[in-house]
Amino acid sequence: MALWLLPGTGPWWHSGSMPELPEVEALKDFLTDHLAGREIVRVLPVAVSVLKTYDPPLTALEGRAVTAVGRYGKFLDLDADGLHFVVHLARAGWLQWKDRLPDGPPRPGKGPLALRVALETGEGFDLTEAGTQKRLAVYVVHDLSEVPGIARLGPDPLAADFDEQRFAKLLEDERRQLKGALRDQSLIAGVGNAYSDEILHAAQMSPFKLASSLTGEETHRLYEALRATLAEAVERARGVAAGRLKAEKKSGLRVHGRTGEPCPVCGDTIREVSFSDSSLQYCATCQTGGKPLADRRMSRLLK
Repeated sequence: MALWLLPGTGPWWHSGSMPELPEVEALKDFLTDHLAGREIVRVLPVAVSVLKTYDPPLTALEGRAVTAVGRYGKFLDLDADGLHFVVHLARAGWLQWKDRLPDGPPRPGKGPLALRVALETGEGFDLTEAGTQKRLAVYVVHDLSEVPGIARLGPDPLAADFDEQRFAKLLEDERRQLKGALRDQSLIAGVGNAYSDEILHAAQMSPFKLASSLTGEETHRLYEALRATLAEAVERARGVAAGRLKAEKKSGLRVHGRTGEPCPVCGDTIREVSFSDSSLQYCATCQTGGKPLADRRMSRLLK
């Protein structure tokens, strides 16, 4: 695992560090306060790999004012007078707000800086990405349906119309384990590795339980855990400065990323199942009837 630092925060491990629905929702609120009505004067790409669309070009954003900021799953959308600047932060990406941007253009290099957006006020933000796997993605589109990841998103679990009946319908033919189902963005938008662990712990369910096998009572319990866990995380993140959101996420997690620590509910030791590029954490007493799950170190579950 790589350790990296954000200004004003403590260390953040890659495991579970991907911004998920609550953090992107908080970023949306933060940027609404800081960007609405402001004119974009420059968009400066530093890492060419970050840009996933080429027409319209990035320069088409220049001279336009940001009219709204939206969230779709884990995607952040800056609406610049009808032209959409869409960001997916992926596993190791982040947005760093600057009250005053450095003078002069950024220099391409081996650092984490991927793209800079400058406003007429001298403020702006940097998109950065740590590590060697570059998955941070930026799209400039006229219509959000042009972004493949948004076009295939499932329903937002915090939407007013996402009721228990709709949730049950999604799961009834889902022959995957709950961990994989909750993380599938085409099934439910916005839940990733960390919050799926938290939701399953709150619902007292094994991550390996088949989604289609849930009873009506279990479906109710999982639905309540899903909504409550995400709503509480959004509330914790609300009003937190962009630079501190990842540290806030870490502090609020009860099982994810806490292997070897005591479960906050029952005191049992939190266990881990590792995969090729990820891991899950759970409490055997709370979730699996006291039985440890086999740590098979394979990636099939999380694909």
